[in-house]
Amino acid sequence: MNKPLQLNPIKLSQPMGALLCFLGIKNCMPLMHGAQGCASFSKVFFTRHFNDPIAVQTTAVNDITAVIDGGDYSISEAVKNITAKVKPDLVGLFTTGMTETKGDDIKGAAYLLKDTQLMAYVHTPDFEGGLESGFAKSIEAVIEQLVEPKEEINRQKALLIPNVNLTPIEVEKLKDQISLFGFETFSLPDLSESLDGHLGLKQGALSNGGITVDEIKKLGDSALVITIGDSVQKAGEKFLLKNPKSKHLHFDTVSGLLKADRFYKELMDFSGVSMPHKSIVKWRKRVQDALLDTHFILGGTNVVIALEPDQALSVATTIIEAGANVKSIVLPTKSKALDKLTCRNIIVGDFEDVENQLKEADLLITNFHGERVAKAHKKAHILRGFPDYESVGNQLKNDTLYEGSCYMLFEIANILNHHKHGAH
Repeated sequence: MNKPLQLNPIKLSQPMGALLCFLGIKNCMPLMHGAQGCASFSKVFFTRHFNDPIAVQTTAVNDITAVIDGGDYSISEAVKNITAKVKPDLVGLFTTGMTETKGDDIKGAAYLLKDTQLMAYVHTPDFEGGLESGFAKSIEAVIEQLVEPKEEINRQKALLIPNVNLTPIEVEKLKDQISLFGFETFSLPDLSESLDGHLGLKQGALSNGGITVDEIKKLGDSALVITIGDSVQKAGEKFLLKNPKSKHLHFDTVSGLLKADRFYKELMDFSGVSMPHKSIVKWRKRVQDALLDTHFILGGTNVVIALEPDQALSVATTIIEAGANVKSIVLPTKSKALDKLTCRNIIVGDFEDVENQLKEADLLITNFHGERVAKAHKKAHILRGFPDYESVGNQLKNDTLYEGSCYMLFEIANILNHHKHGAH
């Protein structure tokens, strides 16, 4: 980015990524160390996106306590108030820009409370990074602080580390597919059991599903750790410090035919399976047919993508296979994962940059805030990423592996057809 400021930014903050991570741990209370408005914004944002109550608490730092308090008091008071009402298995403590600028010692604060409440802490200032890095840093912190080191491996145990863009249903599908190769599969975090849209017995007090703290502690003997997305590759590498005998498989994306092929091939090689499950073979044939069917519509279509880097790569990978021309990708933060992607322009920017790239485009793929831009320029628009305030069932959108790639290709082709005939 060459501009001195962002106009109508795409970027979301690191604390929001940390919040999503801790919501994927069962009976966890995410605790945002910052002003009350920071937590309120994130709570409303994700409540509207998922149409589900979001559990989050705040230390409610204000202008006075920010000056006179070193951070310990507000954190300990918040934990005392939380535990007076509910009994979390874990409190996930993460920071904001104000408390990071102050330099609060959250490690020390967590240490002082270690006898009364299990905590995991992570530094997530919102003046650097973004949604992906906040999510990834929180996973790394949980691995470092909670996973017990092991020297042996369980050949039937696998750990999935997804990036923040993978929806709950995509995490669930990935776990199911890995399990087809003979693994008991865990996901860290596991949003497929907390924000998947199920009707829980008690809503909103604590995260109502996900991987348990006991399961996290025992992850060290996993024979296989799979990271999906450039943003979480480092988390997989940190896991190997807990058990060097584990095997780390990393994939920048598993969307589209060729990337999904590599995913299944790596699993076959590791598990010694010579032929994948028949359902995998059937879905591969379906995505081949989907590529043929949609090529006549997507072929030569000029597309602008404005998403988080890992999701932008996944979407671009799939539609390029169908013949689409990705004219520009506008990202909120930098990522090396897109370096090898065939694209004229990869820009770290905002929606002003998106508008500048739309003149020769037919389709815009971005979040809810891109709708106004697409309408103004009379372009087709596919909703992806955070937030999506207009749709219900966001947690069940599947764009990954063979099955999800089929769904996305058909959705895009149908939207383009409707737009071409004046449905916009």
